[in-house]
Amino acid sequence: MKKKIDIICIITARSGSKGLKNKNIRKLKGLPLIAHTIIAAKKSKMLTRVILSTDSKLYAKIGSKFGVEVPFIRPKRLATNTAHHPDVVNHALNFVEKKDRIKFDYVVMLQPTSPFRKSKHIDEAIKKFLNEKNDSLISIKKQDYPPWWLFVLKRKKLGQFLKYKNKNVFNLERQEFPDLFRPNGAIYVSKRDVLLKRNLINPKSCGYYIMEERDSVDIDNLIDLIVAENI
Repeated sequence: MKKKIDIICIITARSGSKGLKNKNIRKLKGLPLIAHTIIAAKKSKMLTRVILSTDSKLYAKIGSKFGVEVPFIRPKRLATNTAHHPDVVNHALNFVEKKDRIKFDYVVMLQPTSPFRKSKHIDEAIKKFLNEKNDSLISIKKQDYPPWWLFVLKRKKLGQFLKYKNKNVFNLERQEFPDLFRPNGAIYVSKRDVLLKRNLINPKSCGYYIMEERDSVDIDNLIDLIVAENI
């Protein structure tokens, strides 16, 4: 009999956002931002368990209202501007495994700032990850602005940050550059053993799941929230 795969999903939502105060509970389409991620995760067919990691009792209360499990309040040392996601997720995994005497196979991290990421995206990403047998996977989107058009300031002149085939980038159109992709922050999948080494992603063994621009909206400031509301 084939062993059942246990996948824990950890939604990370600290309360100390600088760009937009309390952004994780700001209203979008009449719901707190965090609720969109909770609903998507709970509708997933691939996730075994969904928990919320937060340093805020208010966030915990709101999360519980929408049916997510909140087994602890995150320690303050893991809720600062400099706290890293691998440590946050590692703490949550260790807490749940120790408390419930269980061992998960894989870990998924979701951030509330991606409200248009749906359950189908989560499930498709996990299935792709399992089929390809990499150590980790992240969701990405197409980069619409070529990095070769980024510059540093050198006194009174622009300095080219990246060279492109020794060509004058001012003479090139965007379509002439190769397609590039960047993380959109929506989905992270990792093997349990990779995470226990305090790595959420193994850069030498990382798959990808491509998402559309619309589904990749990431809320970081008030303008992002306004854009999302209009979409």
